Amino acid sequence: MSGLGKEMVSCSVAAEERSGSRCLTTCLLLVSCCLMLTPALVEDTSDTWISDRWEGPALGQPLSDADKLDLPVHVFADGSGLPAGAGTATEGAILYARQCAACHGSQGQGGKAVELVGDRSLLVSEFPDRGIATFWPNAATLFEYVYRSMPPEQPASLSANELYAILAFVLELNDLLAPGDSLDAALLSTIEMPNRQGFRTIAR
Repeated sequence: MSGLGKEMVSCSVAAEERSGSRCLTTCLLLVSCCLMLTPALVEDTSDTWISDRWEGPALGQPLSDADKLDLPVHVFADGSGLPAGAGTATEGAILYARQCAACHGSQGQGGKAVELVGDRSLLVSEFPDRGIATFWPNAATLFEYVYRSMPPEQPASLSANELYAILAFVLELNDLLAPGDSLDAALLSTIEMPNRQGFRTIAR
């Protein structure tokens, strides 16, 4: 090999060695950086960091005991939670005509909204009746449903006495309340809906 060829080979080998040295130096620097960062990462994923992370945006404010008293009370199937008050079907007929008839019909037969009174025998037909006598398992929970959702344009606007009166009217239309009876929490809790046994609890 000529002197020029030997010189070129020597330069090539020297270049490769320098390149390898630079690669090794770069790798060692990267490893050192990772080792320095690892403690910070471990610290960030500690229990304290996780609990702070899921603590939430801290919106709202704590409720005082007085505020808690103003929260709505849920009404359960046994009647617990029903408020004091009373109303008759006679009183309810006036309120129903003003607040409910436009959607549910003058006698609960239905209209723009579902019927409240209907033929109970239609429950097993292709188009089952959806009156409260067949489609409602417990009379007491009617109170909360009507309170929270009716009338649609102004829910939760009816007083307890007004609600008892409207329910008395609707229940009397369904032959579930004797004419002239004053409906209150005690009486509403004892009314047994005709299709109560037609409802089943679905296991989860």
